Amino acid sequence: MVKYLKTGPEAASLVKNAPRICVVGCSGSGKSTLSQTLCRVLNLTYISMDRDVFWLPGWVLRPRPDAVERMKGFVASERWIIDGNSPGTLPARLARADLVIWMRPPRYASIYGILSRWLKHRGTVRPEMAEGCPEKIDWEFLKYVWNFEAKEVPQFQAQFENARDDLTVIVVTSRKQSAELLSELAKIHRGV
Repeated sequence: MVKYLKTGPEAASLVKNAPRICVVGCSGSGKSTLSQTLCRVLNLTYISMDRDVFWLPGWVLRPRPDAVERMKGFVASERWIIDGNSPGTLPARLARADLVIWMRPPRYASIYGILSRWLKHRGTVRPEMAEGCPEKIDWEFLKYVWNFEAKEVPQFQAQFENARDDLTVIVVTSRKQSAELLSELAKIHRGV
């Protein structure tokens, strides 16, 4: 049965020892920020599904067969954090991931995250996005984020439950919990 954990010393210990971590959650939830920080701390390869798998310059989606092949190649490597959603590629990631970090802040926090990201990067390409895809925001995207918990979360829960019995999912519900997870990880590194 899937084991769900909150952030804390046990979660930090599992993160420290995991060579392959899958980070999922709503846009604007802090997935990329946490993933990139963990990659620096743990010396793991950072794979952004937006940048490395799905998007080509000009906001053109990579053909599905090519995206699937790229994902298979990334998943086959030994040390990584893969940041992104895509229920269609989640089974391949879950089969190899040592654990999942599931970002689940309240929707207003994710809306704030995408708005602040847009303000910071508008007119430019943020680091976790493919070249030629400048930051943008529209009504459809805002609706997607607002309805993410109701429409998308059941798919994630079902896939976690169907993945494998030894899967651990660390649930992070706020930026404060992200900071606590990183703080606990720092304590482990210092031997405190």
